Amino acid sequence: MKKTLISVFVLTLFIAPPSLVQAEEDAHNEAGHDHAAGGDDHREGTGEEDEHEGGHAEEREHEEEGHGHEEESDGGHEEATSASINAKQKELAGIEVATLESKRVDYEIYAPGELLTNGYTSYHVSPRVASVVLRRHVELGEHVTKGQPLVTLFSETVAQAQADYRKAFPEWERISGLGRSVVGDQRFNTAKANIEAARATLLAYGLNDDDIGALKASGVGSLGEYTLRARVDGAVLTDEFEQGQRVEAGQPLVTLANESELWVEAHLPANSDIVLKQGAEAEVRVAGRVAVATVSQEAHTIDAVTRTRIVRLELDNPEDRFHPGMFADVYFLFKTKEPVLAVPESALMRGADGDWTVYVEEAEGEYEPVEVELGRSIGGLREISGLTAGQRIVSRGAFFVASEIAKGGFDPHNH
Repeated sequence: MKKTLISVFVLTLFIAPPSLVQAEEDAHNEAGHDHAAGGDDHREGTGEEDEHEGGHAEEREHEEEGHGHEEESDGGHEEATSASINAKQKELAGIEVATLESKRVDYEIYAPGELLTNGYTSYHVSPRVASVVLRRHVELGEHVTKGQPLVTLFSETVAQAQADYRKAFPEWERISGLGRSVVGDQRFNTAKANIEAARATLLAYGLNDDDIGALKASGVGSLGEYTLRARVDGAVLTDEFEQGQRVEAGQPLVTLANESELWVEAHLPANSDIVLKQGAEAEVRVAGRVAVATVSQEAHTIDAVTRTRIVRLELDNPEDRFHPGMFADVYFLFKTKEPVLAVPESALMRGADGDWTVYVEEAEGEYEPVEVELGRSIGGLREISGLTAGQRIVSRGAFFVASEIAKGGFDPHNH
């Protein structure tokens, strides 16, 4: 009954109108001036304040008890840290479990590539002076041998050089027949210099010894005509010209290449730090065919267009199965020097706190997340620390395990 009256009194204080509160304050002020009467009033006021404070303490105790219930309620729901998956779920989700082993790993690093002609055995055929195409002698794709005629041209510059040779040759033939002692050193040296210069000019224009030999017979052959011949054995890869066309000096007419050995240019990322030694092998896959190429060269600059690091490989092509211009998939083969613990990239998941996690099979169908530290990338694997050899981990289907754990810690009623 006493508690009920105190509660009513406290409630009355809180809801009392301003006039009553002001009256109480005035009475309290008047009591402060009268010591005798104020003593009694003070004792009565103290009792009321004690009762008032008691009411507040009871309310605070009640509120603290309420907070305690809330804390107990929050602590009663913990986030799930493992998952139980039955055999049927495991099969449907495609979950695979593997035993973690410490071993030396064979791995490969991929790079896109392209087949090119071997720049050391291919040859561009072009006129050395401005000329007109008279006749072609080969077709695109044709295999030719060294010395075989490719194209016949006409040039007024070549005509002048041929004429100079025709004049110089008879003079040289006469002087050389007489001998140095008869004609003297000056005439002998002058005649020799003239014939050598005329011959060198014709060779520079693309004529060979047979062409020059034909000029020695007076009246044989038309001045100005000359034929470009194959300098190497190979196939005709390009023949971008037409008969009657005027071509400038240096303009490519025919490209010849020996396709028995090709180049493969592989493009690695600019920040790639793999070390490739000369002679290292790589697997090259082109149009469904697989071959082995060896590293021959590596550029020391980054390609300005593709922004990649270029590695050149040599590919034997004895059966003529591959051709320049074909795209290739290049796989550089490596093996770790020391045994490592590595897991497939598919086994790694981000935990709730952002750390990398691997799911360990504690028992059949029971999976526990374990945080790991990542090391180097080894092909499709990733080196890790934080686990020991012999543990069984989820190598595939880790996403499903993570979702099951997330569902286990989810409370739809937010309790």
